[in-house]
Amino acid sequence: MTRPARAATGRAPAGIGREVRAHAALRRRPLLVAVWAAIAGPHGALGPGVRRAALSLALRAAPLAVAAAGGALVALRALAGPAPSLLALAALGAVAVALAHGCVRRLRRAAASVPAGVLEQLELGALLVVLALAAGQLATGVLRLGAGPFAPLAYLALALVGASSLRRVSLAVALLAVAVEVAGWRLQGAPPAALSGLIAHSALVGVFAALGRSMLGARLAIAARAERAAVSRRLRAIDARARALRVLGAGALPAEQRVARAAEASVVEVEAAVRGALEVAEVALRAHTAVLFVPSDDDRELRLFECRSASDAVSRRPLPAAEGLPGAAFRTKGPARLQGAVAATWYDDATHPGSALAVPLVDPAGRARGVLLADRLEVEPFDARDERLLSTLAAEMLRAIESERLLGDVRRARDETERFYQAIERLNRTAKTRDVFDALLEVAAGVVQVDLGAVTLVEDLQTGGVRHRLVRVAAVGQEEWSRLEGRVFDDGPGIVASAVRLDASLPAREHHAARAAVFDDQTRLDGLASLKVLPLRGPDRVLGTLVLGARRRGAYGPDAVRQLEVVALQAANAIVRARLFDETERLATTDGLTGLLNHRAFQARFDEQLAQAQRYGRPLALLLTDVDHFKKVNDTHGHPVGDEVLRAVARLLAKEARATDMVARYGGEEFVVLMPETDAAGALAVAERMRARICSAPFPTSRGPLPVTISLGVASVPRNGKEKAGLLEAADQALYASKHAGRNRVTVAPTRGGGSGVQPPPGAC
Repeated sequence: MTRPARAATGRAPAGIGREVRAHAALRRRPLLVAVWAAIAGPHGALGPGVRRAALSLALRAAPLAVAAAGGALVALRALAGPAPSLLALAALGAVAVALAHGCVRRLRRAAASVPAGVLEQLELGALLVVLALAAGQLATGVLRLGAGPFAPLAYLALALVGASSLRRVSLAVALLAVAVEVAGWRLQGAPPAALSGLIAHSALVGVFAALGRSMLGARLAIAARAERAAVSRRLRAIDARARALRVLGAGALPAEQRVARAAEASVVEVEAAVRGALEVAEVALRAHTAVLFVPSDDDRELRLFECRSASDAVSRRPLPAAEGLPGAAFRTKGPARLQGAVAATWYDDATHPGSALAVPLVDPAGRARGVLLADRLEVEPFDARDERLLSTLAAEMLRAIESERLLGDVRRARDETERFYQAIERLNRTAKTRDVFDALLEVAAGVVQVDLGAVTLVEDLQTGGVRHRLVRVAAVGQEEWSRLEGRVFDDGPGIVASAVRLDASLPAREHHAARAAVFDDQTRLDGLASLKVLPLRGPDRVLGTLVLGARRRGAYGPDAVRQLEVVALQAANAIVRARLFDETERLATTDGLTGLLNHRAFQARFDEQLAQAQRYGRPLALLLTDVDHFKKVNDTHGHPVGDEVLRAVARLLAKEARATDMVARYGGEEFVVLMPETDAAGALAVAERMRARICSAPFPTSRGPLPVTISLGVASVPRNGKEKAGLLEAADQALYASKHAGRNRVTVAPTRGGGSGVQPPPGAC
C-alpha cells in the first residue's frame, strides 16, 4: 500500500520494474522472517488491516454480547434471589452502561443527521428489553415487588422498541424476550404447571410489540400524508410562480416570498449541477463512489454535500479537514491520489478502495470551497487524464456555486432596494405622530441591526433654550432601556444634543457606546458596541434625532448610514405632516376659546359612548351646566371679561372631572360632561364637587375678582332612557329645574314617567 503522505503529493505509483525487484528481495529473506511477514506483516494474513478489522468487529459485537450475557442471567434467575451475587449485579451494571453509551452515541449521530442502522437499532432494543427484564426480576427477588421476571416495565420496553425501530428489529427483540423466558422455563426443569404462564407471557410480548409497531405505522402514515400534502402545496406554488413570472413579471410577488423562493431556486440549481457532475465522474472514471465534500463554517470539518455510490456505507458524519485524502486535497489546495488498500475515512464500514483521487474546489480568491473525490475498488490507479477530468468537473461545480451566489447577491440587492422604497412609502403614508415614530424604528431595523432604537424631539423653552425629550424607545432584551421613554434632558454635551446643533450624523467614527454620553452624563447604554445618532432635518430646523445602537461592532457602515440618513429625512418630513394633521384635527375638535372639546366633537363622542353603553349594558351619565347670570357679567363688565370667566370655568370643570370623563363646551355659557361607567349617584357626587369648587372663591379678572356660580342638571342611562335625544332633554329639564329653584345647585332628572327630579339642598360655597 502506498504511504498516504507520499500519495498526497499526487505522484504516480511505482512501476512494474520496482515491484519485481521488491518481490525478488522478499524471496531472499530468511524463512522465519518471511513466515512472520506472511502472517503479521503489512500484507499478511493477520496484518494491521486485518487486526483493525477484527478489533472493529469485536467492538461492534460488544453491545450484543453484553445483551446476550444479561439475557442469560435472567434465564438463570441470577437476580431473583434475595441476595444476588456481585457478579450478577456487575453484569446488570454492564448492561445499563452499554445501553447508556448506545443512547449517547445515537443522540450524537442524530444531531449529525446520521440515521440509525439495523445493527444499532438491534443493539439498543436488545439492551433495553434485557435491562427491563433484569429490573423486573431484581424487583421480584430483592424488593419483593411484582409477580415475576416479566414486570410491566418489560412490556413497555417492547412497545417502545416496536414504535421506534424497523419491523425486523422489533420482531428480533420480541423473539429475544420470548427466548429468555423459554430458556428460564427449561432451566427450571420445564414444569408443566408453568407452561400456561409461559404461553401467556409470550402472547403479551407479541401484543405489546405489535402495539408499538402499530403506533409507529400510524405515525408514519400521518407523516406520509403530511409529506404528500406538502409536496402538493409546493407543486401548486411552483406552478403558480411559473404562471406569474410568464404573465406578471418579477414584481408580482412580495419581496419576502421572492427572497425565499430565490434561495430555494439557487439550492435546486446547485444541487442539479453537482448531481450532474458526480454522474459524469461516476461513469467516465468508472468510479465506485463519487462524492462532494464542503467545509464547515470554521473550515475544521468536511461534510458530505452530495454523493453517487454503489455502496450504502458512505459516511454522513463530518470528516476532519486536516486528515485523510479529502483533508490533504483541502489543505494543500491541490490534487491528491492514493493507491493500494486505501484507508478510506469516508466509509463507515471496512471498505478499502484500491485507488482514490481527490481534487479541491478553489475559488478565484484562493479559498478552498470543497473537495471532489472519486475512488475505485480495484487497484487501478487514476492517471493524469482522470485528474484533469475530475478537476474540470470541480471547476464546473464551483462555477455553478459562484453563479448562484452572484445571482443571490443581485436578488438581495434588488429586494433590499425595494424594501427601502417601500419603507419610504410607508413613512409618507403615516399621518399620526406616534405612528411615524413606530414606522421609523421598524424601517431602521429593516436596514441595519437595531438592539436599541430611540427617537428624540427638540422642545423650545420660554427662556430661549431647548431641551430634548425621548418620545419613543424600542429595546431588545434590556428593560432599563425601555424605561428611558419620556425622559427629558438638557441641551448638554451629549451626542444627541451635538447631532442637533451640528446637524450631522454622529459619531463620525466607530465609537464605544457604553462609554459615551449619548443623552446626558447620567445615562450610559451598557452592552452596546455600535452607535449612530442621525438628525431629523425639517424644512427650517432639526426636529430631533434617530438613535440606533447594536451589540455588534461595525453594525453601521457607510452605505447603511447613507440609507438611514435618507430615511431620517423622510421621517422628519412625515413628522412635520403629522404635526400639521394633529393641529388640524385639534382645531377641528377643540373649542378655540376654552380649549375643551367643541360641540361637534362632543356629539361624535356621545354617539360612541352611548353605543357602547347600549351594547354592553353599562351605565352612562350626562351633566349639563351653565354659568349663572352670565348675561349680567357681559353687560356689566364687557365681553372680554366674560370670556375670562368662561375660560376659568372650563379650566375648573376639566380639573374636577375624572380621567375618563369628557368635558366639552356645549354652546355660549353652557358646558357638558360625559361620564362613562357612571350612574346617577356617582354623577351627582362629581357635579356637586364641581359646583362647590367654582363657587368657593371669586374669579380673578381684569376688572377685579367676580363671584361665579353654576347650575347643573344630571341625566343617566338607563334611568332616563337609552336614546340620545331623550337624555339631552332630561339633562336640560334638570338644569332648568336647578335655575328655577334658585341657581347654584344640582338637580338629577327623574326617571321616565316619574315625578320631579332629585334636588338636594344647596351646599355651602
